[in-house]
Amino acid sequence: MFPLYDVIVVGAGHAGCEAAVAAANMGSKVLLATMNMQTIAQMSCNPAMGGVAKGQIVREIDALGGYSGVVTDHTMVQFRMLNKSKGPAMWSPRAQSDRMLFAAKWREMLEQHSNIDFWQEMVKGLIVKDNRCTGVYTSIGLEINAKSVVLTNGTFLNGLIHIGEKQLGGGRAGEKASTGITAQLHDLGFESGRMKTGTPPRIDGRSLDYTKMEIQHGDKEVAKFSYLDTPDLERQLPCHVAYTSKDVHDTLKEGFDRSPMFNGRIRGLGPRYCPSIEDKINRFADRERHQLFVEPEGWNTCEIYVNGFSSSLPEDVQYKAMRKIEGFENMKMFRPGYAIEYDFFPPTQLKSSLETKLVDNLFFAGQINGTTGYEEAACQGLMAGINAHLKINEEDPFILKRSDAYVGVLVDDLVNKGTKEPYRMFTSRAEYRILIRQDNADLRLTPIASQLGMKGLEQRITKTSEKVNSIEELEQYLAKTSVSPDHINGWLNNIGSSPLKQKVKLKSVLARPKVHLEEMAKVLPYLNDYLSKYPKDHIESAEINMKYEGYLVKEQEMVDKMNRLEDLILKDNFDYDSITSLSAEAREKLNYIKPRTIGQASRISGVSPSDISVLLVHVGR
Repeated sequence: MFPLYDVIVVGAGHAGCEAAVAAANMGSKVLLATMNMQTIAQMSCNPAMGGVAKGQIVREIDALGGYSGVVTDHTMVQFRMLNKSKGPAMWSPRAQSDRMLFAAKWREMLEQHSNIDFWQEMVKGLIVKDNRCTGVYTSIGLEINAKSVVLTNGTFLNGLIHIGEKQLGGGRAGEKASTGITAQLHDLGFESGRMKTGTPPRIDGRSLDYTKMEIQHGDKEVAKFSYLDTPDLERQLPCHVAYTSKDVHDTLKEGFDRSPMFNGRIRGLGPRYCPSIEDKINRFADRERHQLFVEPEGWNTCEIYVNGFSSSLPEDVQYKAMRKIEGFENMKMFRPGYAIEYDFFPPTQLKSSLETKLVDNLFFAGQINGTTGYEEAACQGLMAGINAHLKINEEDPFILKRSDAYVGVLVDDLVNKGTKEPYRMFTSRAEYRILIRQDNADLRLTPIASQLGMKGLEQRITKTSEKVNSIEELEQYLAKTSVSPDHINGWLNNIGSSPLKQKVKLKSVLARPKVHLEEMAKVLPYLNDYLSKYPKDHIESAEINMKYEGYLVKEQEMVDKMNRLEDLILKDNFDYDSITSLSAEAREKLNYIKPRTIGQASRISGVSPSDISVLLVHVGR
């Protein structure tokens, strides 16, 4: 009934979809197994892709030949570039998506791939022979053989939904949990744990009074996630901002005695940086209000996602409290928020290729590894799919270094540090974030993907080559073209920059604070004419390279030196509390564990690479 597949991917969430595409584009014959074909690439939580550090990951996935960026560009309803007031290392693209169109586009692209087959049924277990995974067996007893298997089970492994005192078995609202795999992995010697995540209520947007909320429009200049020629976003839907209040908090507290989070029914740890509303008002009792983002679920639906109001409180408490939010007085609820507990497997049990150490040709990707977020899951799926193909073809694994990509940071953190709480990516986790920006993911990674043998990169390779040439030409032009004081001093005075005393090269003017290439071109017609030949993103990357040249050189030197600094001794009485530039989490973990060396400190979960850089400064290195 089934051929011998090269790769079977179990689960069709964000990790599973990218794993299937990656392996298929490498040349493998793939089977994507899912319990429900109607929920492929479902946005189970917020209808958005990208965000701080996550946007960089989506761009990296795209540069490596993945589909998340393409799908997002086709289905976005709003785009914003976050952190534009900060340096370019912090700029992060984020898009609101049409949730239904997102899943439909993903399925369409998967079905168009001749190397991908589908099977709709629960996978109950793995076929393991001589310590090697050789396939899966299903709930009706079918055996499907393969050379490798990628598990991307998301929140479905023994999933348990909590709404107040109610408990429902399930991996997502309205969908049953997956059973059998955890028990078998235990028998094979794997350790597992429980984690928790949550989601807010879904609201009828027709019942809200938006005039009482702050409006949040998308950017006027819309960028994209994919480096391909994806459609332009012609119009955008607005989001809105609302706030909780003391009255809302007091109402929520009425249900704390029935909260599964406070009465011990939930054993799993939830995400530190995305707490439920009851956790927020409990942990931050001094705050009288919390911000809520009122986000549309799509173009043609009135369903609203209330970002910031994740809850597992009883549905009547959620309803009563939400109606006390300004603009929500007549709110109608589609369904309450809930928490979900699920099994995960500490990722220290994996190799850097995401292959398990205990069973050959078995790979884990996504929330099974203790991460949270679509983007974190998707990039793991891509890496697991690539490495599954490489493994069965007896080729070396594909491993990105921390200085190569945020994807490399994420995988390195997981396999070397592990995690006891849902892992989320931040720019602060990447110590080389000036080198691995969102604007240069194509320059960093597309050539690597091409060398790997990834198919379908022709347009990306052409565009990358054009961008490299553009940047070189722009840098050469600004380095050799001079500007005289009388042409630019008036503008320099207006922006608070000291006037020129003699002719200088344009590159040296660009290096000044407050000077930006686009603005400078408005006062220099010859520069404006020259720049008109180049795409905006090429100009942006060239400007960043020139403006931050010194920082880029210094960071590259750091890349070359960091490996020699891991064995520096830390004194037993080192006072971490006195170093305020360390994150609060790092101070907590370092004080508890008291590492003997910088190397040991770097492997502690919760101690980021940025924290290690701070420690290096304090030990004189």
